[in-house]
Amino acid sequence: MKCLFLSLMLFAVLSISYGQGMQPDTLNHFNQSIKDDTNYIKLLLDSAELYSFSSQNTGLLLSEKALDLSRKIRFTKGETDALNFLGEAYHFQGNYPKALEIQFEALQINRKVNDFEGEFETLGYIGIVYNELGEYRQALQFLFLAKKIFPLLANQDLSFILANIGDAYDQMKMPDSAIFYQRQAYKEFLNHTSDMHLKSFILRHMGNTYSRTGEKDSAIKFYNDAILNSLSTNDKLNISYTQKDLAELYKSQHKYDSAFYYARQAYANAQSVHAKFLMLQASTFLSGLYRETQNEDSAYYYLEIASVMKDSLYGPEKIRQLQVLLLKEQQSQQIIIQQQQELRSKVKYILLLFTLGFFLLLAFILLRSNRHKQKANIVLKDQKEKVESILSELRSTQAQLIQSEKMASLGVLTAGIAHEIQNPLNFVNNFSEVSNELIDEMNIELDKGDVNEAKEIAADIKQNLEKINHHGKRAGDIVKGMLQHSQSSTGKKEPTDINALCDEYLRLSYHGLRAKDKSFNAEFKTDFDESIGKINIVPQDIGRVILNLINNAFYAVDEKKKSGLANYEPTVSINTKKLGDKIEIKVTDNGNGIPQNIIDKIFQPFFTTKPTGQGTGLGLSLSYDIVKANGGEIFAESRGKVKSKAGEGTTFIIQLPVV
Repeated sequence: MKCLFLSLMLFAVLSISYGQGMQPDTLNHFNQSIKDDTNYIKLLLDSAELYSFSSQNTGLLLSEKALDLSRKIRFTKGETDALNFLGEAYHFQGNYPKALEIQFEALQINRKVNDFEGEFETLGYIGIVYNELGEYRQALQFLFLAKKIFPLLANQDLSFILANIGDAYDQMKMPDSAIFYQRQAYKEFLNHTSDMHLKSFILRHMGNTYSRTGEKDSAIKFYNDAILNSLSTNDKLNISYTQKDLAELYKSQHKYDSAFYYARQAYANAQSVHAKFLMLQASTFLSGLYRETQNEDSAYYYLEIASVMKDSLYGPEKIRQLQVLLLKEQQSQQIIIQQQQELRSKVKYILLLFTLGFFLLLAFILLRSNRHKQKANIVLKDQKEKVESILSELRSTQAQLIQSEKMASLGVLTAGIAHEIQNPLNFVNNFSEVSNELIDEMNIELDKGDVNEAKEIAADIKQNLEKINHHGKRAGDIVKGMLQHSQSSTGKKEPTDINALCDEYLRLSYHGLRAKDKSFNAEFKTDFDESIGKINIVPQDIGRVILNLINNAFYAVDEKKKSGLANYEPTVSINTKKLGDKIEIKVTDNGNGIPQNIIDKIFQPFFTTKPTGQGTGLGLSLSYDIVKANGGEIFAESRGKVKSKAGEGTTFIIQLPVV
């Protein structure tokens, strides 16, 4: 009864304010007559969602009120929902930095309280903002995280997430994946969705799907259905999107009158809800359309509007705010990872101290209790065996540490290669799922006795299987390459093209580091002596040496770049040269260099200039041993020392015999 009373009063207030805009005095007066409880907050949020598609300012005001009340009574679910609505409101208004800041805050709270449903919703909102910013791989990262959480939820709809995944693939010019996910979204929508606003969103995306495949009549039908549904819910936001897409379709058919009509309608509806991103798209489209029809005045008018919207959305200040926000989020994630690593280290250290203390206490008790010589000898013998066991474990640990250093560079190498496997596997999974559905359809047709339809379905299945086979072989080739790089060295020398080896590891190192850190970037150059030909070396071992030196060089230039030095261009180069009966490989960077007082120490085991946790100090030591084992030397231009001047970069030189 209380909820009904609140609903009626809130509806009356919102009905009055719908045409006039929400009046703060009216809302404050209404607030004073109602107790601050969770039911009232939920009503505010429901109303904010209602107005988010027709009156952004009203929805924003309601969301802010819900957020204040939720924090006042410590209602976490209300707080995260209000943050999500606020983030969406700022997103629709084109304030992307503010939208992401609020949504990241909601994401942090959801994860802190293990609210998977709230985390699912927030990840979807973040994904669509990244889509509009053109950061489609970032968008997919958050959208696939939401898809991964979905099986943990009871009453959620996946169609919104699937449609945005399809939209990201569409913008990335991957039509097969785009169509696959859009159709999955529509299927999910038909089975589960009752949200009328989401219905307009899904219908519009299905129109886009058919438009991309050239089925214009089907596209127009879905667009019109989306418009009718939006009109029934006063959803000016989705209707503006749909009208803009419909205008583009009519333009492609040279139906300019219809294109003008829907484009103007799209702009007017976007303007009424202050949706800057849509205003930018609609005004840009109208400017181009008027230019095609030789109406330069109108073209210039809308071009000016588009320019203003573009500055508002993507101006220098907005870009700076986005960069600061993303850097802050990245630093926050790094702090969390560092804290987790420190916690694990502390736990291990405490366990080690506890174990050591336990054994010391045990030894003390045994020594005190054993007064007889024979028992004392037994205790000493036991202690000796334990010490030998610990020594053996230490040796084993040391061997594992050396092996881990060898594999560290391989990890960077395989990161780039493994990243490439995902694409063919996606195709295999997608076509196998579609084929499974086609088999069910074929069985149905066979049961009906419709052999011709069954044959057509069988032809589709065969085509899908050919695509599965193609992409499966592609994945197999990638895995074969990974295995060749990751296999243990046999120690057997074989003729090797050293130029190809250097070029391959330079590029794989760069792309491997890029796969781990999207912000990493550097220029790399090569200068190879083509007269070298093939030389006898152990390719896996020399490859690891080259990879280690290149990784160190990229690390050095990246550290220098992070220092904020003006006009600095991080550059790494590798070149080869034949010197009589030897060949020379040089790896050069323009990083900070190595101070003269530590040059003599860099090939010593466990010596490193990297911060704690970022290096074991075994890379150059192992590289030195490997080069020596292959009959070569690693040094600079005088007596086995590295030629380096702090602040101007570093050059490492490898010399190997030709035969």
